[in-house]
Formats: sequence, C-alpha cells, structure tokens
Amino acid sequence: MPKRFVVTASEFFGVPDIPAQPADSPGSDSAADAAAPPVPEPGDAGAGGAGADGAAEPVGPGASPGGFELAEALAVAARQLHDASTSQGTLHTAVRLAVRLLPGAEHAAVSVVERGDGHRTVAWSDDLVRAAQRTPSPYWTALWHSPVVRLQDDETGAGPGATGAMPGPGLRSALALRLRADRGRLTVLTAYARVPRAFDDTAARVGRLFTEHVSLALASATEREQLAEALRSRDVIGQAIGILMERLGIDAADAFATLVSVSQRENVKLRDLAQRLVGEPRGTT
Repeated sequence: MPKRFVVTASEFFGVPDIPAQPADSPGSDSAADAAAPPVPEPGDAGAGGAGADGAAEPVGPGASPGGFELAEALAVAARQLHDASTSQGTLHTAVRLAVRLLPGAEHAAVSVVERGDGHRTVAWSDDLVRAAQRTPSPYWTALWHSPVVRLQDDETGAGPGATGAMPGPGLRSALALRLRADRGRLTVLTAYARVPRAFDDTAARVGRLFTEHVSLALASATEREQLAEALRSRDVIGQAIGILMERLGIDAADAFATLVSVSQRENVKLRDLAQRLVGEPRGTT
C-alpha cells in the first residue's frame, strides 16, 4: 500500500527544486552503523532502516506507515520523538521515522552544517547514506533561505550533471529539510531515494509537517539536557565554594568571587574549574 496522504495547506507550496550539480563521490568504505536501535511501531516486524524487512509494516518506497492516515501517523511519530531521552536519541528516531513516513524515502540522515565548509553527520539510517554524507552537499546552503530543498536527478542519468550529481553512488533524489538554524549553524534532515524524481510536492509538504514535530521534540530534549547540565553545574560549583571556604577560611561570597576571578584569568569555564577543584582532593571527576 503506497504512502498516500492528502495535504492541502497552501503554505507548503513553492518548494524550490535545485538542479543536480556534479560532486565528487565519496569512497566506498564506510564506518559501521552506530545509529540507535530501530524505533518500534504498532505491527512492526522489522528494523526501521531503509530496506528493512517487515511483513506487517513494510518499510521503504511504496510502503505505508502502519496504514495510518497522515494526522494519525504524525501523532504516533510525535509520541516516539518525545519518548527519546536525549537530543541524540531524538535525531536517531527522526531518521528512521523519515524513511517510514516520507513518500519516496529510502534512506535518511541528519547533518549539522556550519557556515563555510564544516559539517558532520549526527544520525543516519544505514551505511550507504552515512558514506554519502561525507561530502558536503551544495544544496544545503539553500536551506539558509528556504525550509525545504529538493535535488532531482534526471530520468536517464545521462543529462548534464547526472553523473555523480548526488552525494553518494546509487542515490538519484534528495529532499533536504531544515530542522533548525542557530546563528552560523544548520541542522538538516535529508531523505534520499535510489530513483529519479522520487520526491513530489506531497513528499515536500509531509516533510515540512514531520520536521515541525522533529524540531519541537529536539528543542524539548535539548532543554532537558541543558537543565540537567545546569543542575550538575550548580552542584559542583557549590562543592568547590565549600572547599575554598574550608581551605582559605573565607565566606561563600569571597569563595565564589575567587572562582570567578581564576576562571576569567585562565580563560576556563567556571564549571570546568570547579570540577577540577572538586576532583583534586577526592581523586574523582
């Protein structure tokens, strides 16, 4: 049963298509897939990666996301995204759900792109797409100005820019979706297919809806991590203040001022300095 959804929201029209451009193909060697375990869905009989074998819920092009209509499928996806305990877990969940939900998608990956040439892949569905992500994709830069970009190879593979146009061998189409933009950094979810022109307007619109859920879940996970880090920082700084009070015979305000002064002089984060001080007498980190 094909992934067929009806999306009528007018704000998703006007998705730019970027012609394929020649690019150096990455090497064939790739590191072992370090992605998180497959994300379970009702009736799932296989892994969530591209080409996974699942009798109850097939995965890949032409597959159905559990037979759900779009709204219900996105609701299930949102729950799974928010169930992830860390931001990294959220991204691993996102790439597997992207393969299941986006019409035409066979592979997916998430990359963090710096202004200029810097980039790193932080989640991927399989080794093929991980290897493809080694080379910066020229169409990523368009995501500074548009939330969705499609790269379409031609039908025959013989036209201008067809040879080596995609970032990896065997890939013929890409749908790049902006998850978030932070100053000079982009977080990008890219879906890939091994057939030309795999991503139509419906895929782009479903992708926009899906990435809204991913972005919200990612922001929530990041906020939880930052809160936990702040609590740990508060605890370790409090311990360091206590150590200075005992060693130097000073009150808490003077101990804190001493920490701040040393932190600024040595250009070291206050938490790192406090952690170092706490670790010295106790032999722990």
